[in-house]
Amino acid sequence: MAARASNSGGTDHGNGGKDVPPPPPPPLNVPVADSHTHLDMLPHGTTVQDALDQAAAVGVTTVVQVGCDLAGSRWAADTAAAHDAVWATVALHPNEAPRIVLGDPDGWSRQGERAAGGDAALEAALEEIDRLAALPHVRGVGETGLDFFRTGDEGRAAQEQSFRRHIDIAKRHRKALVIHDRDAHDDVLRVLREEGAPETVVFHCYSGDAAMAKICADAGYYMSFAGNVTFKNAQPLRDALAVAPDDLVLVETDAPFLTPAPYRGRPNAPYLIPVTLRAMAAVKGVDEDALATAVAANTARAFGY
Repeated sequence: MAARASNSGGTDHGNGGKDVPPPPPPPLNVPVADSHTHLDMLPHGTTVQDALDQAAAVGVTTVVQVGCDLAGSRWAADTAAAHDAVWATVALHPNEAPRIVLGDPDGWSRQGERAAGGDAALEAALEEIDRLAALPHVRGVGETGLDFFRTGDEGRAAQEQSFRRHIDIAKRHRKALVIHDRDAHDDVLRVLREEGAPETVVFHCYSGDAAMAKICADAGYYMSFAGNVTFKNAQPLRDALAVAPDDLVLVETDAPFLTPAPYRGRPNAPYLIPVTLRAMAAVKGVDEDALATAVAANTARAFGY
């Protein structure tokens, strides 16, 4: 998850059409999965089935719905149980852990204003994540990790404690660990080394450079690329994608965030995966169908479906 959710509608509110969903792209010949999305943040009036139908119409036949807090993780698990095209991951987002421990007086998160709960509240929340991770339609533990962009020094201990517990949960349940890494590359890799990484690790919305991509490749970590790989200022991401092995590459929307160019700033959704995948194929200098075939197999292998 890249930022706080907005309640975008489907009409132009005088902001240059930024609330208008982009048009559907031409369908892919080879069906693929959106490896990381947030269907619980869809624009008002759009149902889960609407989003799945729109995605399937362009060749995106599977989505991984990602939990970021207790309510979102429960919703992800319930939604995956109700829809054959949906798998779930469950977790406390790195920025959620400090809010549980230290409180959220500004009400930044979707839970609104909260008082400090301390370590006991964090542990109780993690116990619920552990319970949800055991469900058969939950195929990953995440998004977890470290985020030093939004959380200050006072929240880093809670983030790291939470990350380490998520690693343990993923290993015990033999589920993929889905990592959110923002401005924290060295520390994320350090914690993985110290704890011992699970069998499957996915760097969601990969944000490192080519040197880090080689480290991830050597460790067998999957790297999932989002719409920001198409942004003009994202050459380091494209350099990383270029060296990432084809058998470790995934594609995602992180919808409703990170809408690919030329629609940057407008609402993202799983049906826009073909835009990003085609840009990725161009960066790697491979045929679109070949990359789609690899990505489809990689996602199924990573999440065990």
